[in-house]
Amino acid sequence: MKLIIASNNEHKLREIKAILNGFFDEILSLGEAGITHETVEDGSTFLENALKKAREIAQLSGCCALADDSGLCVDALGGAPGIYSARFSGVHGDDKANNRLLLEKMQGVEDRRAHFACAIALVRPDGSCVTAEGAFHGLITREERGSNGFGYDPLLYLPEYGCTSAELPPEEKNRISHRAKALHALVEKLREEGSEGAAYARQI
Repeated sequence: MKLIIASNNEHKLREIKAILNGFFDEILSLGEAGITHETVEDGSTFLENALKKAREIAQLSGCCALADDSGLCVDALGGAPGIYSARFSGVHGDDKANNRLLLEKMQGVEDRRAHFACAIALVRPDGSCVTAEGAFHGLITREERGSNGFGYDPLLYLPEYGCTSAELPPEEKNRISHRAKALHALVEKLREEGSEGAAYARQI
């Protein structure tokens, strides 16, 4: 069975492939599958955006498709940047500009609580889907720290680890991140489906 990931982000691809490798014969990025489609992410939640992306790629390819939508939610900013995390500064994917704007908005703010949120959707060619969500909590720092990861990773400090998300070794981050938690929750649901299917087959 082939799975197409609705992304060309190398960081995401490595993490997703490492966790879902045993469930699919082949896992491809959009580029590897020869797909150039771009979904308009106009949902009001991470899950709505993830489902929309996965559904469109499943319909286009006739294969299983997986999409995620994730971002940083800051308590003192009412949950912003949230679903607008990638384009917080006005330019999609400009990590430096996004981080700079966040630090500006957090100047003088004492409540630094924040979390990364991730929603994952896996949609099959028949339209059926499996979804899962995960979160990764911490505090916003006052300057960027660390070079591992991407996006807002250098700004989310993890008190229990004494470092930012960008200072964690990649293998550790892949184990505890919001995306990893959502993916592992998805894996559990896929395993449950497999068990139920096997039990039904034995009955008939």
